[in-house]
Amino acid sequence: MKNRLIVLVALLAVVAGSATLRAQSAAPAQSKIGVINIQAAIANTVEGKKVIGDLQKKYQPRQTELQRLQQEIQAIQDQLTKQQATLSEEEQGRLSRDAEEKQKLLKRSAEDAQNDFNRDRDETINRIGVKMVKVINEYASQNGFALILDDAQIPIYFASKDIEVTAEIVKRYDAANPVADAAPAAKPATHPTTPK
Repeated sequence: MKNRLIVLVALLAVVAGSATLRAQSAAPAQSKIGVINIQAAIANTVEGKKVIGDLQKKYQPRQTELQRLQQEIQAIQDQLTKQQATLSEEEQGRLSRDAEEKQKLLKRSAEDAQNDFNRDRDETINRIGVKMVKVINEYASQNGFALILDDAQIPIYFASKDIEVTAEIVKRYDAANPVADAAPAAKPATHPTTPK
């Protein structure tokens, strides 16, 4: 009976040992997790900076026109306030209607300009974003990342600076997507402000 017990314990040890070996060999190697701010990455690429500058230049005349219209409205309102006692009722009514019409025009023009700017900006961001995702995928597979998260989309309460990959992705994007007529890129920021 003692021999049977020894054999049973040995058999259980062999079975348990082989199960442990299978579990260890089936466990995946530890993978890294990375964090990126995709908006910052796009805005800090040479292409992103150039496109943002081009958009600002494109919409500058509309901005100037909106400012001119706002000044005209302000001038009419100032005239109504300062000359209220000397203007006829008819003239006050005409100036008030003129100010209201210009106010409506200003509001419509500002909304149209903002919508057009947003559409152009979004198209640009999407175009650059598609290329950026390819760079991120290459980088992740080459460097053993199992997951790269966008810290602007998912609330991350703590992340070690070791897992921040934004600057590296910007560098790789610029190398893969050179832009003609672009000034040398400055050091990328982690969280830039985006134009409205």
